[in-house]
Amino acid sequence: MVDVKGRWALITGASRGIGFLAAIFMAQRGCNLILQGRTSEHLESVVNKAKELGVEAVPMACELSDLSAVDGMLKKIDELGVDVDIILNNAGIQIAYRTEYLETPVSDYEESFKINTIAPMMIAYHFLPGMKARDFGRIVNTTSGIRREPQQAGYSASKAALDKVTMDLASVYDGTNVMINLTDPGWCRTDLGGPSAPNAPESALPGVVVGAFVDDKKSGRCFGASNFYGMTLEQSVEHAEKNIPAYLGSFDTIN
Repeated sequence: MVDVKGRWALITGASRGIGFLAAIFMAQRGCNLILQGRTSEHLESVVNKAKELGVEAVPMACELSDLSAVDGMLKKIDELGVDVDIILNNAGIQIAYRTEYLETPVSDYEESFKINTIAPMMIAYHFLPGMKARDFGRIVNTTSGIRREPQQAGYSASKAALDKVTMDLASVYDGTNVMINLTDPGWCRTDLGGPSAPNAPESALPGVVVGAFVDDKKSGRCFGASNFYGMTLEQSVEHAEKNIPAYLGSFDTIN
């Protein structure tokens, strides 16, 4: 299992919900953090809590729907002079639930793809050369199990696209110490998931971070949080390495 103490992780969507919990989880294990949120004010709480745990924590305000701002954020991270070894691309947006789904506006797709697909891949592409040069890296992109719901077309399509590009990229790095995988936190009661979701945000841990700790040089899996609920981190890593197969797509066979 990877020891993350002293390493640096970039976590997007860290100001609240599952991203917040993931940040605290990593900080508790000694990992230094670069924490993205829409504003610096939104990040104050998570930055302060991480520092109280004895790690370095740097707020990085960025609107991920503004792709030029994403470029600017990446430049600012480079200026920190640290090696980003772990990326948890947690941030995402669900714009609306369209009951009249045949009237879904084009903007649903445009905004969803910028935040849910393009921004996380820009981040991955930026840091992968350094990871390869250091022979260490962990990238975990957050997907969704939503299917058969045209009411959420922008969201589900953008996550399916993220699945595809992540798995294609993972195939190139499989067998190396730069590991690229997906995680699915499940439907949780967050600002994105809404109050009717069946699962507490805490149920997503340690599943959403296990991809940062696996150490078997296998890329191209999806770590669904429900597979790890109630396990310790050590148990989760063992389960992930022994039992989670390669991910074959978000749409399974309909019987």
